Amino acid sequence: MKIGIQDVTKRFDAFVALDRVNLDIHSGELVALLGPSGSGKTTLLRIMAGLDWPDSGSVWFGGENALALGAAERHVGFVFQHYALFRHMTVFENVAFGLRARPRHQRPGEPAIRKRVGDLLDLVQLSWTAQRYPDQLSGGQRQRIALARALAVEPRVLLLDEPFGALDAKVRKELRRWLRTLHEDIQITSVFVTHDQEEALEVADRVVVLDKGHIIQAGTPQQVHDRPTSSFVHEFIGDSVALPVTVSGGEVRFDGSPIAVDAQGLPDGGATLCARPYDIAVHAGAIAGGLTGEVRRLYGLGALRRAEVALRTASGEHLVEISAPRALPVGVGQIVSLAPQSYRLFPLTAA
Repeated sequence: MKIGIQDVTKRFDAFVALDRVNLDIHSGELVALLGPSGSGKTTLLRIMAGLDWPDSGSVWFGGENALALGAAERHVGFVFQHYALFRHMTVFENVAFGLRARPRHQRPGEPAIRKRVGDLLDLVQLSWTAQRYPDQLSGGQRQRIALARALAVEPRVLLLDEPFGALDAKVRKELRRWLRTLHEDIQITSVFVTHDQEEALEVADRVVVLDKGHIIQAGTPQQVHDRPTSSFVHEFIGDSVALPVTVSGGEVRFDGSPIAVDAQGLPDGGATLCARPYDIAVHAGAIAGGLTGEVRRLYGLGALRRAEVALRTASGEHLVEISAPRALPVGVGQIVSLAPQSYRLFPLTAA
């Protein structure tokens, strides 16, 4: 089922949650809506689900105007962050709920319901929990049951709102892999909301980055990570070091001093230099064209340590966090120079 979002705007009093948003989601695609709190991602998901309505714009499911349909008529499966399972019902009855709640003329017979629920519990690998109650399950198991319940009604579209947000880090990682595998098996058009960039990059076919009610960038996980179109995306997707610089006559300066990086064709003016922490070379002592600072903290295990470096500026300090090879003989309090090896420059107007 293809989803088309066209010029969707939504306001809450004076707050603009979505501002003329356009997005096409392909049939069978798994799309992550990623952004900080207040970016509009959950509002967009709720509008797709029929739980909220835009002030203007249109939403299409295939060739059908979804805004002319109520939530139940859209045949959408919705998975909430906090499971929303009925505590007084067994797992079996929770999954069967949507089927039993259908109007009598649309309701399957009992044998069909039992087969459907059994198949779904097998799919989420929890058939042994059928006669248990939600409180007897772990958080990860409850979320898989919530997903089975959403799939029971054979939805055309599956929508998930921060589906792993209430789980601990280890369980989240396990469920991310499980959801990716499940989607490859069932191939249902799916959209999930997250503020966790690692989650979006690991699970989704395509990542849509939102901020302040606008889509800032949409692309494959590799595209948005490796080729961000703005300093906001660079800083939001993955670890990032961002430095305020100026470009003048093809020369890049930090705090008035030239640094040995290419201006990448930017016109004169303010800019932001963005680099990944592991793409910055660290040298003991001061070097020409480097960013000179003092090591304030070293931490972490493995081949790369994390180093907090206070760069000297006329107005004080600019603290950055980079990756330092364990073999590099530097310690807290020592002077080092940082030299970006791979980086992007963004004019301030594009930030």
